[in-house]
Amino acid sequence: MKNDPAEFFQRRITVSNETVSALFLYAEFVAQAAHEISKAFQGGKKILLCGNGGSAAEAQHIAAEYVSSLDHRFKRRSLPALALTTDTSFLTATGNDFGFDLIFERQIESFGESGDVLIAISTSGNSQNVIRGVKKAREKGMKVVGLTGRQGGKMNGMCDILFKVPSDETMRIQESHLFIEHTICELVEINLFGENSA
Repeated sequence: MKNDPAEFFQRRITVSNETVSALFLYAEFVAQAAHEISKAFQGGKKILLCGNGGSAAEAQHIAAEYVSSLDHRFKRRSLPALALTTDTSFLTATGNDFGFDLIFERQIESFGESGDVLIAISTSGNSQNVIRGVKKAREKGMKVVGLTGRQGGKMNGMCDILFKVPSDETMRIQESHLFIEHTICELVEINLFGENSA
């Protein structure tokens, strides 16, 4: 059978594993990102997250991990994280009245503070609303952790820490972004609360 589903699935697993394995070169960046986020929380600051489409879902997912917990068996206090992708009234009003490119910039202008961290997610690195959000975060003295695909796009040189997943496939990039983000969150929990004993 030319397109055997089982073989197709196995090939996808192989490609996904190869992409994730290539992330070894970012081990130090993961440690740096976890340090910056931990420092922000210890200083009474917060993290903001933004992205479009699947990356918007990722932003919400990761914000929930910080506010709730990565592992429900690990009892700890809530950590302040806000996905800038969830307020439909704001998003539609601003998109309609001022343009979609401003949806993250406007929220960062309102909620961002010096010492906060922005997690900016764009598989291409070229999403205009994310780029404008990054610029506003830098203006406000925030640290910026970026996640993109292989090329990095316009986000090259704009972030304090930039993870460029070595792939050109959106699906593989998003899978690796989630792996990176979960690992950072786990390290932040360890930094702040000690090893998970669950």
